[in-house]
Amino acid sequence: MAEVHHLIIRSGIAEARRQAVTKHERAMVEAAYQVLSEDAEKIGFTYSGFALTSLPHKPPPSETWRREGHNLTLVLQSGIDRDGKALGLPFGSYARFILLFLQSEAIRTGSREIELGRSMRAWLGNMGLSIGGTTYRLISEQAKRISGCHLTFFADRAGQEMRGQGGFVKTAITMSAAFSDQPEQLWRDAVLLDEDFYRALRDHPVPLSEKALRAIGPKSMTIDVYVWLAYRLHSLSRETDVGWPALFAQFGAGYQLLRQFRAQFIECIELALAAYPDANVSLNEHGVTMRTSRPAVSKA
Repeated sequence: MAEVHHLIIRSGIAEARRQAVTKHERAMVEAAYQVLSEDAEKIGFTYSGFALTSLPHKPPPSETWRREGHNLTLVLQSGIDRDGKALGLPFGSYARFILLFLQSEAIRTGSREIELGRSMRAWLGNMGLSIGGTTYRLISEQAKRISGCHLTFFADRAGQEMRGQGGFVKTAITMSAAFSDQPEQLWRDAVLLDEDFYRALRDHPVPLSEKALRAIGPKSMTIDVYVWLAYRLHSLSRETDVGWPALFAQFGAGYQLLRQFRAQFIECIELALAAYPDANVSLNEHGVTMRTSRPAVSKA
């Protein structure tokens, strides 16, 4: 997938845009150009468990979500409101962006208490989310679901099952503060990460390129694929093949047939690779071949 980067460097963005025929090809060119043209490298973070498992992409049909990764299982359960009604599970790109902001701030500040205020609004805007009425409503809904849900990670280590359970946060995410136009001193609301989740994040953070996340935009599966690549590629000691059945098991929630998933996954990984210029990955009829690559961020 390095061809698009080489084309931009060799022939310029105008020629790369001219050669892009389909909408997907144009998206790859723009993502690659955005990553190549920005010098400043801001680093985001996520918990390594999200490189092996993931949230739903669409509203799940039940109030419980279960995903298996390599030696790791995530079980997510919906919270309830004061009337006992299910809040629903967090899903999609907005939920991922909210969690990426919270996790990145926690690692940057070394604290599980995250101030919301203008920093969250600015971060989401920097990710390309236009802060308007519809977006505010959708982000607020995901914040409510994240605030209420219960999660459990089951890990298999040395023949034993280890379990970590709790939530993402101990206090609710107050979106009205993040989107307020009042002076900053009047709305210093904060959210407190769950202690166990914060500890797991602090002990096992995955550095991510914020300019890559911005280039990808609100595409939930592509975000998941990028996080997976950022986690796996720089730690490989040898060339590794990952077959379509394994890819389907990890990323294919919501798809009934492997062939339907395969077509979507190819587009997602191509866009993720456009945002990760140093990734040494090739696609083939059997799946993907991964080779040792430079980290997704140059300094972490």
